[in-house]
Amino acid sequence: MDKQVRIDSYLWAIRMYKSRSLAAQAIKSNKVKLNDDVVKAAHLVKIGERYTLSFLQGVKKIIEVTGLIDKRQSYDIAKENYVDHSPPVEKMERLPSVFFMPNMKRDRGSGRPTKKEKRDMDNFRRE
Repeated sequence: MDKQVRIDSYLWAIRMYKSRSLAAQAIKSNKVKLNDDVVKAAHLVKIGERYTLSFLQGVKKIIEVTGLIDKRQSYDIAKENYVDHSPPVEKMERLPSVFFMPNMKRDRGSGRPTKKEKRDMDNFRRE
């Protein structure tokens, strides 16, 4: 008899999610699809199936099942049980930090800014 593994357990075992409950939650919120179709957490994984996983900030992973494991093991063993067909992740442009203002400098030890200094800083930022 072939080994049967649930999709939530499989995604946890191949280290796509930190816990099985996070994997089940992602499946429930339609972030895991089999051939563009929604799957349930109890779906039994078969070798050769392709799954599309959606993560934060629009990152998508496309994985193909090459082996079945149901226990979380080392990364090397997990990597042998799937093939990653994901497109390369595009580097996002980094926006300048709102907390760093290079032109605004205060002397060390001068204390907290006064109300007037805060207004001046706000006016400077708006310009």
